[in-house]
Amino acid sequence: MAHTILVVDDEKEVADLLELYLENEGYQVFKYYQGAEALACVEKERIDLALLDVMLPDIDGFKLCQEIRRNHYFPIIMLTAKVEDVDKINGLMLGADDYITKPFNPLEVVARIKTQLRRYRQYNEADHGHDKKSFGEELEIRGLVMNRSTHQSTLYGKELELTPREFSILWFLCEHQGAVVSSEELFEAVWKEKYLDSNNTVMAHVGRIREKMQDSYRNHKFIKTVWGVGYTIEK
Repeated sequence: MAHTILVVDDEKEVADLLELYLENEGYQVFKYYQGAEALACVEKERIDLALLDVMLPDIDGFKLCQEIRRNHYFPIIMLTAKVEDVDKINGLMLGADDYITKPFNPLEVVARIKTQLRRYRQYNEADHGHDKKSFGEELEIRGLVMNRSTHQSTLYGKELELTPREFSILWFLCEHQGAVVSSEELFEAVWKEKYLDSNNTVMAHVGRIREKMQDSYRNHKFIKTVWGVGYTIEK
């Protein structure tokens, strides 16, 4: 049975675009431009995941998320043009599982949906005592999927061609997501050698990884440079 995705966005162009991409992936889509209609749908249909815009004409998206969470536990991804940290924290505290700011790449949205559905399935399987794949073998962050056992990585569903060393650098940063990793720590963990202050090797490798991920230095989505400290992948 196809997964069912609830899409709620008062921008018709955005909602229609998401519907097109999701249906092309084989999902069944329930699309609404207002929160009240979406809430009624949740109560009568089986929903596997919801995409909720924050700014809706009738019900605030955060309020809608809160109402859904009273009786339902499927993944919720918030869509918003706001980028302030307080808004992100607010949404997550009310029960959202992820947060995407506009404008976004539809392929990234699809990748995030797949990640949330996979995590939700794994959680339910674990809760019922079924075997599940070790999280130590695979990392998933915002559309980036890395598998340590196969040394394969994909970004938004497309293969990311990394050298073994580039893979090790990116894996280490993902594994320490939320923490700032110094160039010294990164070098000694990957190269297994003593780091020298004049060594620019890490910076050069990180630059090549950014190029392959099309992750610009100024408008990063993955690797952030913390000047005088090191690198981090923010949560």
